[in-house]
Amino acid sequence: MTVSRRGILIGALAGGGLALGYFLRPRHFPLPLAPGKGEFAFDAWIKIGTDGVVSVAVPQVEMGQGVTTLIPQVVAYELGADWRQVAVEPAPVSALYANLALAARWAPLWMPLMPSLGEDPDGFVTRRWAEDHRFNATADGLSLAAYEAPARAAAASARAMLMQAAAARWGVAWEECDAQGGFIVHEGKRLPFGALAEEASAYAPPSPPPLRTDAVAEDPEEFPPGAALRYPRLDLPSKVDGSWTFAGDVRLPDMLHAAIRHAPLGASASLVGIDEEAAKPMKGFVRTVRGEGWVAAVARDWWTAETALTRMKPRFKVAAGVESTDVDNTLDEAMRTGQVHRIHASGDMAVVKGGLPLQLRYEVAPALHATIETASVTARLEGGLLELWVGTQVPEATREAAARAAGIEVSHVVLYPMPLGGSFDRRLEMGHAVEAAILAKETGRPVQLTWSRREEMRAGLPRTPVVAVMAGRFDTEGGIAGWRARVAMPASAREFGRRLFGGDTQAEAIRAVAGKDDPLALEGAVPPYAIPNVAIDHIPTTIALPTARLRGNAHGYTAFFNESFVDEMAHKAGREPLSYRMAMLGKDPRLAECLQRVAALAQWGGGGDNSGQGIACHGIGEGRIALIASARRDENGVRVDKLSAVADIGRIVNLDIARQQIEGGLVFGLGLVLGCSVRYEGGRPGSERLGDLGLPTLADCPAIDVEFVQSTADPADPGELGVAAVAPAVANALFSATGLRFRRLPLFDEEL
Repeated sequence: MTVSRRGILIGALAGGGLALGYFLRPRHFPLPLAPGKGEFAFDAWIKIGTDGVVSVAVPQVEMGQGVTTLIPQVVAYELGADWRQVAVEPAPVSALYANLALAARWAPLWMPLMPSLGEDPDGFVTRRWAEDHRFNATADGLSLAAYEAPARAAAASARAMLMQAAAARWGVAWEECDAQGGFIVHEGKRLPFGALAEEASAYAPPSPPPLRTDAVAEDPEEFPPGAALRYPRLDLPSKVDGSWTFAGDVRLPDMLHAAIRHAPLGASASLVGIDEEAAKPMKGFVRTVRGEGWVAAVARDWWTAETALTRMKPRFKVAAGVESTDVDNTLDEAMRTGQVHRIHASGDMAVVKGGLPLQLRYEVAPALHATIETASVTARLEGGLLELWVGTQVPEATREAAARAAGIEVSHVVLYPMPLGGSFDRRLEMGHAVEAAILAKETGRPVQLTWSRREEMRAGLPRTPVVAVMAGRFDTEGGIAGWRARVAMPASAREFGRRLFGGDTQAEAIRAVAGKDDPLALEGAVPPYAIPNVAIDHIPTTIALPTARLRGNAHGYTAFFNESFVDEMAHKAGREPLSYRMAMLGKDPRLAECLQRVAALAQWGGGGDNSGQGIACHGIGEGRIALIASARRDENGVRVDKLSAVADIGRIVNLDIARQQIEGGLVFGLGLVLGCSVRYEGGRPGSERLGDLGLPTLADCPAIDVEFVQSTADPADPGELGVAAVAPAVANALFSATGLRFRRLPLFDEEL
């Protein structure tokens, strides 16, 4: 079957390779990025200009994870382009960029009744749903899993077309040519891509695409610290000089600015009073706009709008504001009397039944994202067309929500994808875009809405609180014969899914998932060890506090439970923590190698004799990490002196970015260890400034040493591994240093 260039455009490039049509019913989608003057499109991914510039479409939001380098790097390597001539173009929502890997991962959220039908990324149901919903979401570190294969196939096809054009000029077989450094070469002859772009665009690519023998990979041994980079990040220069444009940098003619106040979190919140007369004398003040559970002031500049709201003193009434004390009591009661849903069982359940010899309780408090960039969005509604300049992880869902708010069809919403200054999954929620759409409709002018830090803290939804009782039974040699985790928490992932895919309000989502088990909210709960009898129980708990996803997600607490508990079992058995773990990792040699190497890297001394060393390991998908923390308690609280990590993330596409992501995850996880938590009274958080969250400052950051295992396995995301491993490693280190066990996050909330 011959593949035409148009076939590439319409054949679902957003899957695990080049698709030759859409099963038996090909579907046609418009080209999402039209070529400009002097440019020629080779598919939905690549444009080549007569100047030799290769523009690569990136359908994922850049939020610090380096995706605007990783996907272009895949294309540049496969195409044979000169990295200095590679450019990035944020891609609009399109079925051609459907994130099938994430759609399959989140099948329980968009297909809760029969999730198994959508759990195959290459399955018909998954593809149909993802394409129909233009599901270009960025989350769970699945960008490479979703887009490396189609981007690579597109680049290989474009390379073949350029080679055909050059071969025709030289009168040789195109298969004898190659592409290197932005040129097509053959026996001493060479032609630049730009000179061939127009001719090449008329050729049909061969089928299948002539992929290079090996995919792009960087060997950790080739890049010691300080070594020159082969593919420097494309976004760094503009971030350094300030030219990188975020949503808050957008300026439109006749644009107004808006500040906002939100009602407390809780049931039936409404605005009951506001002194609008107090703001009318202010120069530049325009008006107020009221929404469901919020009120905004609009002015010619943001500071005037914010000051106007302060003067007007809006007052809200809430029927039942969230109280942390009530949340704690509800979780306690659920642990005692709640209905248990067994979500995992392996081995003989009689071994893990009833009161086991060792039972310990762990707790995790709600945690905020603490993004540096607060919510910001610009909206313009003219002639029935709504334009949004917004950084979002879920662009199509944002378009749909904004369309509903503005009372127009989603086809009349244009979303310009903007980068994010860190999200940590905060921008999976799109309430600020809805508010901006309403403001633009009410004022009839472009409006830029920016949340203050106080409002980001008040209206941002936290990671769920969790209570777990871990129970274990020893075998005759001190090993683990039985393991049971009983976890009380809301069906947090399902709750998020109801908001994202069902359009539910916060209260509606909580009611809709009441009493339902949620395996996605307990990812990572099954320990990686060869334990013969394991049970994982979820006690669904309905609390008034709406909850959201946060970097690390379930792994951020399940790893804390597992690795703290296995350390405690090793101590009870009188065994050294590293060897105790190694004895149970015969079926996971990759994780065992990480443990062995990190022990050498950190000069592991056994974790005893008040050494202040603690060890932990964890896996997320195909990624593995082992971590040793050196920590102590001083007059200022916790002092973490060093973090040593060894990670196996499979084939490494960009070593520098992988290192950044591990290091960033460790520091983010350290923030969750030391702070980030809030308590609510009357629906308001007790902390409304970053300075109140106990986040680590630069002076608090430990020395960090990261090494990678060379691997040929499929690439795994490094961005959340460090987040998961750091809490138990630090907690175990503090036990070594002080003899005290800390079983609550953040640490020192309570000493047990």
